[in-house]
Amino acid sequence: MAENRLTTALKRHPLVKTLLELEGNPRICVYLEPLWGIPYNLYNPFATLFMYNLGVSDEQIGLLLSIGMLFQVLASLLGGVCGDKWGRRVTTVVFDTISWSIPCLIWAFSQNFWWFLAATILNSMWQITNNSWTCLLVEDCDPKKLVDVYTWISVSGLLAVFFAPISTALVSHYTLMPVMRGLYLFSFVFMTLKFWTLFAFGHETRQGRIRMQETRDISFFAMFKGYGRVIRDMLHSKPTLLVLAIIILCNITSTLSGTFFSLYVVQNLGVPEAFITFFPMIRAGMMLLFIFLWQARINALPFKPPMIAGLALFIFGQLLLVFAPRGGGVSTWVALVLYVLADAFGNAIFSPRKDSLVAMCIDEKERSRVSGLLYVIMIGLCSPFGYIGGVLSGINRILPFAFNAVLYTGCLILVLSSGIIRRLSDDLA
Repeated sequence: MAENRLTTALKRHPLVKTLLELEGNPRICVYLEPLWGIPYNLYNPFATLFMYNLGVSDEQIGLLLSIGMLFQVLASLLGGVCGDKWGRRVTTVVFDTISWSIPCLIWAFSQNFWWFLAATILNSMWQITNNSWTCLLVEDCDPKKLVDVYTWISVSGLLAVFFAPISTALVSHYTLMPVMRGLYLFSFVFMTLKFWTLFAFGHETRQGRIRMQETRDISFFAMFKGYGRVIRDMLHSKPTLLVLAIIILCNITSTLSGTFFSLYVVQNLGVPEAFITFFPMIRAGMMLLFIFLWQARINALPFKPPMIAGLALFIFGQLLLVFAPRGGGVSTWVALVLYVLADAFGNAIFSPRKDSLVAMCIDEKERSRVSGLLYVIMIGLCSPFGYIGGVLSGINRILPFAFNAVLYTGCLILVLSSGIIRRLSDDLA
């Protein structure tokens, strides 16, 4: 009886209701996401330490980030054209395999900086599938369900984080290096399974079929020339420029945090490396708690107040890292747990709205090319910051997080001063 009541209550939850009602590409994209998220979250917390233990310095780690971003610029340009010319479905499976499956094999056998450079270049091609996969996710989706759909993508990734203790136990028992090589091989198998299952059971979107028909007799060169008009339209669109500024600032901060956090807490704050996976777990648990208890209520609000609250939490979290006591004692752990909580709640509030704004401000007819251009500009402007972050970390490992606090403050000022976000969210009311 109690079980039946719980089941009924779950089905009535707005997020669960959306999940059950999803059809077509949005449904299969959401349902398959754990096949990528689980392996990624198993190896990612240790990725920087893996490079460091193979002799890759802080500066070289930052250089790899910048090189990867430069190649992502080219990939983003190609993404808009490939997604229109070959269709969203074919583009996604081909370049997912190139950008994730093959790099996982290279990482598994890496010996030095040059192996990581090769894997980084191939991995940068994920920007092509970032474009085509996003089109598969949103083009046939009810716009009113976009926030919920992006929330479920986050949930899929968060649930995958709870597999991280497996890597912690393995690292504690077998040491870091052999475990990481095994995890990369495991990732190769499961990620490849995900890519080809989506290809087998997904379908081309309505807009994708239209663009394939329209571009059938147009050469790649001619399609690239067409970017000129798209760029002009973008530069005259205030909502697009605002969203571009927000995603640039957020991309820099997430890149620096994701790359240098584990190195900082292990090398400077004295946290044992086997405990690194507990931070993503705590973060995931808090985000899930927030999403299922409070997200539906917040979804009823205009976008602007939650985005402001999320950015304030991001700033608070970065300052906690900057001023965290060293030594690995109780005070260190308190500061780190508070940072994880602030980052978790900030992401749960801010990220689905940021992603929805990106989808909403793009003209459906040119979604593929505009999305590609957005990421070209974003990555081009962000690319120096990987190396800058490496240099800052080499000087003092606190500096990347102090820099993040400044960037989040800039993003907060943008959101506070904009009336565009309110108008976009009103369109969904």
